[in-house]
Amino acid sequence: MRSMASSYASTAIFLTLALLIVHMEAKAIDEMSPSFYATSCPKLFPTVKPIVESAIKKEARMGASLLRLFYHDCFVNGCDASLLLDNAPNFIGEKNIPPNKNSTRGYEVIDEIKSAVEKKCPGVVSCADIIAIVARDSVSILGGPSWGVQLGRRDARATNAIVTNVSLPLPKANLKELVLRFRGIALKRRDLVALVGAHTPGEAQCHSFRERIYNESNMNKELAQKRRLKCPRSQGSGDANLAPIDAQTPIVFDNSYYKNLVQNKGLLHSDQQLFSGGKTDPIVRTYSKDQEAFFNDFASAMIKMGSVNPLIGPAGEIRLNCRRMNPII
Repeated sequence: MRSMASSYASTAIFLTLALLIVHMEAKAIDEMSPSFYATSCPKLFPTVKPIVESAIKKEARMGASLLRLFYHDCFVNGCDASLLLDNAPNFIGEKNIPPNKNSTRGYEVIDEIKSAVEKKCPGVVSCADIIAIVARDSVSILGGPSWGVQLGRRDARATNAIVTNVSLPLPKANLKELVLRFRGIALKRRDLVALVGAHTPGEAQCHSFRERIYNESNMNKELAQKRRLKCPRSQGSGDANLAPIDAQTPIVFDNSYYKNLVQNKGLLHSDQQLFSGGKTDPIVRTYSKDQEAFFNDFASAMIKMGSVNPLIGPAGEIRLNCRRMNPII
């Protein structure tokens, strides 16, 4: 009974947060705009994209890593660049909390972009907006859709380790848990399925899919055997070994991810949950057959996620260095 009560309480909290976020999202959309920096930093976009292109050219995996930063930032108190803050004497940075530690990467690329932007327009563009632009550019460079990024966010002056632990979807999550986590930031079931499609150019560490390739019956046997070659059964052995989430087109942003799910080739447990007899099956099947539908929904969902509880107006600050808060004068 206590467990059931706890479950109801958690659901109620997520739903209450979702309603609050919907209100904040509507306000944010009114105050944010793709042309927010048109006058104050007109060379913003042509400054950012070449650096993203260069980073992906050096390492194809970097595109997926940069895109992932946007997700992990937005899921914790909204898209406010709190993820980028290093540890400080009075707090632990979110990048050092288990869901992010030894997992999120690409911070040096953000540093390089921020430095270049500061030279063009000092103290104008937030780190939060840079993450959002970089996510869009990464998807586009890898062959995916583009969209008008809503801009005007400001940067947080705090982090939240507790929310980081409870908000981010985990590789072992079931469909109910995934729906609940996305609903917690006012995203619907279709948004969930579209946004998880960002896994199409990504890679995963052995420890995150070991249980699936050895113990789950709805895993394609041929793929499971192939992945076992570099992911030993024993915990602690090869934990950080990487494998592409989409083995068909691992460095291209396309709809192959959904084609894999229909064939039980989802590498992560949470991936295959999207096509496992639940209410998301029809959406997965649609995306597996219609890449344009996926691209359209993905772009729309990215705009929605980017409008989740941003700091706007006088709130927050425009950091001069994305890794640390500005000194209080």
